Amino acid sequence: MCAVIGCYLRITLAGFHRYSTYRQAVLAGTATNIVFGLIKVGILSGVFLARDGASIGGYDLTTTITYVWLGQGLLGVVDLWSEDDLAERIRTGDIVVDLSRPWNLQTALLCTDLGRAGYSAIARFVPQLLLGAVFFPFRWPDDPMVAPAFVLSTALAVLVSFNLRFLLGLTTFWLLDSRGVRSLYSIAAPTLAGLEIPLSFFPGWAQHALSFTPFPSMLQFPINVFVQDGPVLAMLAQQLLWALLLAATARLVLARAMHKVVVQGG
Repeated sequence: MCAVIGCYLRITLAGFHRYSTYRQAVLAGTATNIVFGLIKVGILSGVFLARDGASIGGYDLTTTITYVWLGQGLLGVVDLWSEDDLAERIRTGDIVVDLSRPWNLQTALLCTDLGRAGYSAIARFVPQLLLGAVFFPFRWPDDPMVAPAFVLSTALAVLVSFNLRFLLGLTTFWLLDSRGVRSLYSIAAPTLAGLEIPLSFFPGWAQHALSFTPFPSMLQFPINVFVQDGPVLAMLAQQLLWALLLAATARLVLARAMHKVVVQGG
């Protein structure tokens, strides 16, 4: 058991080191997120100005600006729409090599993704959080227990996002080319997760419908935990439930897919 745990820990560290080598890409991604963050701050500030500062869905201007920088920083950590190496390996047939290795493919890829998320938290989330806190009105939590709750919520968000992306990649076993499905997901997921505007700005019926989906668990819930908007334990419980359900579903789909290895182009 210790040897197995050690193996997956090394895979996690390898994922961290792998993404730490792309410093220029990280810098470019961070700069892009900052630019979009500034644009969003300007637009949303204009909305509040037009409303004479009246709150929207429980968010005042300071909370909304805090939401913007948290969302832009978490975008690199949670990773809603990255390129899927798994889908490409299935399409080319290289997945056969991965399935023959003495590991659990789902767990191995998760460990790699956790390494990526850990590096992104340091290289992308922290700088953007500090920028927002230094140059803009910023709402820091007034309860010391918010910090560990936020870290836990962010970790659960990564798990939910990974398993959704893993499931999308597995559809390549049947579709042979899942780029269409993944493109639709990359368009819908950011908005439904709360990246563009807080989900509390949505109409009540839309918020109710989204509460039955995993999307708020990927971005809106960690932000809500930080700004202390809503019941923390309920949000964490919902995130954990989705993480477990999606992980179990992905495991079943992978087991089914192993009986249908389709090699295209090789």
